This record gives sequence, structure tokens and C-alpha cells, in this order.
Amino acid sequence: MQTAHIRRMLTPAARRLRDAARDLLPVVLVVVFFQTVVLGESFPAFASLSFGIFCVVAGLAFFVQGLELALFPIGEQMALAFSRKGSLPWLLLFGFALGFGTTVAEPALIAVVREAGEVAAAFGFITDTPASIAGYAFGLRLTVALSVGAAVSVGIIRILLGWPVHLIIIGGYILIILLTFWAPPEIVGIAYDSGGVTTSTVTVPLVTALGVGLATTIRHRNPLIDGFGLIAFASLFPILFVLVYGIIRFGG
Repeated sequence: MQTAHIRRMLTPAARRLRDAARDLLPVVLVVVFFQTVVLGESFPAFASLSFGIFCVVAGLAFFVQGLELALFPIGEQMALAFSRKGSLPWLLLFGFALGFGTTVAEPALIAVVREAGEVAAAFGFITDTPASIAGYAFGLRLTVALSVGAAVSVGIIRILLGWPVHLIIIGGYILIILLTFWAPPEIVGIAYDSGGVTTSTVTVPLVTALGVGLATTIRHRNPLIDGFGLIAFASLFPILFVLVYGIIRFGG
């Protein structure tokens, strides 16, 4: 009995590890091919490299398992609870806080704004001092976090009112193109990259769960049509906000 119970517990974990290894296999094959065939070099520290790949596979498996066990259910449950509460201000405040909190803690965003600050200082865009670099990086990080919070709030309103997602996306990118002509050239690339780094490991699961859960609980809303689209807003709004941030701080 005990052996069968242990086997039942280990089976899902083994399946997750197998799926993670399968998903990572194409990347490993590409690296191995170019390292050995194209460059004609062997792998240094092969044992360390193999252990690192195993850690990535295990981490990916645990991450996916954690999403299914915790983040997706809690996001959907909170969306259900807020919809039953019937308070739009609290729902919008929750969406804003969720978008802001997950983005400000996003590791990819922290790394990008730190690198942006160092490069901007090296090329004379800002003063080359630790305080100036830290302030520039913090300003970018705060701007992006605020933008994702606003994006989630707008996405919630879209779900509630049934606005077509494509019209908002088209209008947003038209505005981005116009702002690009006024923004300082040094901030344009960072702005466009900021839209990608926000949709990463921390932000996407919770925001997706919120959208699907909200669309599921609202009458006359289709989760497949109305529940998705928040991530697109979370990619679009940071570009807008960072472009405006650059225009305000450095001038067009």
C-alpha cells in the first residue's frame, strides 16, 4: 500500500520532468550542434554544464507544477470573489496592484533596467555616477510597473464592457508609432524592449488567471474570447509609458 502511494505521488513529478526535458531538448540540440559542428570546439566543464541543464529542467518542471497548483487557481478564485462582491473600484484597484506588484518584482525587468542605466551612463546619456544610474534604472522600473498596472485595469474594463481587443491594440500601436518620432532616440529601443520583459515568469500566470477567471464568472462573456488579451495590453502599455517617460524627462 505504501509503495503504491509513493508511486502515485512520484508519477506526476516524473511526467513533469519528462515534459520539461522534452521542451528543453531543441535548445540543447541547437547549442550542441553549433558548438561542436560549426565552431568545432568541445564543451568546457562538461560535468558542470550537465548539472546546470538538469537544474533548468527540474526548475522548469517545478515552475509549471506550481502554476497549476497555486497561481492559476488563486487568480481565478480571486477574480470570482471580486465579481461576486460587485465592487468595480476594488476590482480595478486589485488589478492595478496585481500588475504593478508582479512587474516590479520581475527579474527580467530588474536586469534590463540595470543594464540600461549602465549603458546610458557609459555613452553620456546620463551622468556616470552610481546615484544617477540607480535613479535612471529605478525610474524605468517604476514606469514599467505602473504601465502594467494600468494595462490590467484597462483589460478588466474591456472584459466588463466587452470592448473588441483588436481595436485597442491597433489604436495603441498607432499612438506608439507617433510617440516614437518625439521620444529621444536613446529611449526608443529601451521602450520597445520593456514590452517584452514585462511578460515573463511572474506576471503572465497571475494576469492570465485573472482574465480567464473574470470572464468565466461574468454573464454573457466567453472566457476564450474575452478572458485573454491582458498580456497583450501588458506588452503594449510599457512601450507607451516609457516613451512618454523619456519625452518628459529628457525632452523629445
